Amino acid sequence: MPPDARLPRTRLSVPAYVDGVRRGDRATLARAITLVESERADDAGPAADLLDAILPFTGAARRVAITGVPGAGKSTLIDALGVQLVRDHGERVAVLSVDPSSPVSGGSLLGDKTRMTRLAVEPRAFVRPSPARGHLGGVAPRTREAILLCEAAGFDTVFVETVGVGQSEIAVREMTDCFVLLLLAGAGDELQGLKRGIVEMADVLAITKADGGNREPAARARAEYAGAMHLFPPTADRWSPPVLATSAAEGQGIVELWDAILAHQSHAEAGGHRLVRRRAQAIAWLRELVAIGLGRTLAREPDVAAELATYETRVGEFKISAVSASNELLRRFLRRG
Repeated sequence: MPPDARLPRTRLSVPAYVDGVRRGDRATLARAITLVESERADDAGPAADLLDAILPFTGAARRVAITGVPGAGKSTLIDALGVQLVRDHGERVAVLSVDPSSPVSGGSLLGDKTRMTRLAVEPRAFVRPSPARGHLGGVAPRTREAILLCEAAGFDTVFVETVGVGQSEIAVREMTDCFVLLLLAGAGDELQGLKRGIVEMADVLAITKADGGNREPAARARAEYAGAMHLFPPTADRWSPPVLATSAAEGQGIVELWDAILAHQSHAEAGGHRLVRRRAQAIAWLRELVAIGLGRTLAREPDVAAELATYETRVGEFKISAVSASNELLRRFLRRG
């Protein structure tokens, strides 16, 4: 019997996935990402085996996060930057675009990929939209796994475009090397609304859509943010985030943006901070998966599920706080273990 005979029709064998990914076959890469994104119980084992098999071939790519509020022009800027890297520098570029989820199917709405019309058809590029599925932080539940698969496929740069939920999009920083924040001039987020959250975590800031009638406001916003960055305490790696003005429509500031990303990478590598950051990210990923696994294990316990229903009723009737209920439930579960 052929080795794949008992596999689900849509699933390849792990060696077939590894071979296709390593050859840079985009169709196999897409299927491999689908496998690791799957929520089917029988896909969990093969997905883990696949990630273990490709792990030795990962780690060489630049991991760049592109984030910002909706309307900041993330997809358009990535399209312009990606095309330049592919055509002018001969790079292989992967884009993991996190889209809002469909309320009907739960799948990706595919809006971001349709805005990368030039990059999506480049043979040296790979654009993959994935649904957020309610995952917090602007990323999809399996973005980290998808990054590793793209690296194993030989891509030089992997961009992660977040879904665009504003100040909470810090989870993507825990899986990338360079955190690029896109800002809009005149959007109410100038100095008076400057947050010590997402702005403080940015490695590079870019004021987008700096063209036409927005050129002068963008220049003023760039100057204001550049001055404000000095108010923040120095980062652990002593990097001073540059603030740029870009226009994807006119192709202005794109070269400077890429130079800033490369400068950040060189700075991080020279000081050993890139490796430290990646090690911390890997450990944080482990802890997140363990916490998720423990939660699922708890939910599957029949006795706990029954008690949970009782506590839910009491909490819903305001007879006990959610904090006390969760503490009691966890104590009972841990004592039984």
